Amino acid sequence: MHGLGNDFVVIDEIKNQNLVNKNLSDLAKKICDRRFGIGADGLVLLLPSEKADFKMRIINSDGSEAEMCGNAIRCVARYYVEKYNPAKKQLEVETLAGIIKPEVLENNMVRVDMGRPILKPQEIPVAVEEEPVNIPLEVLGQKFYFTAVSMGNPHAVIFVDSLAKIELEKYGPLIETHPLFPRKTNVEFVEILSPAKVKVFVWERGAGATLACGTGASAVVVAGRILGHLQEDVEVVLPGGSLFINWVFGESVYMTGPAEIVFKGEYFL
Repeated sequence: MHGLGNDFVVIDEIKNQNLVNKNLSDLAKKICDRRFGIGADGLVLLLPSEKADFKMRIINSDGSEAEMCGNAIRCVARYYVEKYNPAKKQLEVETLAGIIKPEVLENNMVRVDMGRPILKPQEIPVAVEEEPVNIPLEVLGQKFYFTAVSMGNPHAVIFVDSLAKIELEKYGPLIETHPLFPRKTNVEFVEILSPAKVKVFVWERGAGATLACGTGASAVVVAGRILGHLQEDVEVVLPGGSLFINWVFGESVYMTGPAEIVFKGEYFL
């Protein structure tokens, strides 16, 4: 499945837990390899849950586990509704970032209540004492200013004049692993097209450059609103297409975007 090209191998373990004794980190690395496996940005598992419709786990292509993924949750929401309960459009999904609430709409679109953004440095986490807004960061002699936001996972949002000048593969991994971020970070470079539209390049923690990132798009709008750049409803244009984000100060962030099924098959362990 994919959400705007951010692609996942989705494994349904709700009824039968076949992978309970498997090393999921190693399995994700093998399955997600685009030459020797199926190829994906991450491995996503649907598991039974005692407090939600089901539980979602996301293992990145490098074997690390993510707390939350906006594109993945749209995919699993569509999958679950179509397989288990076509009449139920509003779901609750257990994640490492808490209970997330997606709603399956028409035309393969899914709207997700992403929860309230986390803005306290120690909870993001980011190693600064002050409010993590417009914090200077220098890498390879280039100075950037980032605003840190957590959407259940950490993000460093950097507004730039033009994305054409940004060498994502050069700066992305260095910012991701910078000592300021104790649990590493996702990185978003943002060009403002208007108060209602931005263009974004994403470097995902554990996956590298991806075509889209739902939590990243959400963090971008939160940061842009805090800095006074953006309005409540924003189209976030990513390499794979557009996500639509709504955020009112003090409330949950809402993300709307597509979820697509590409193929189904078997993988031999």
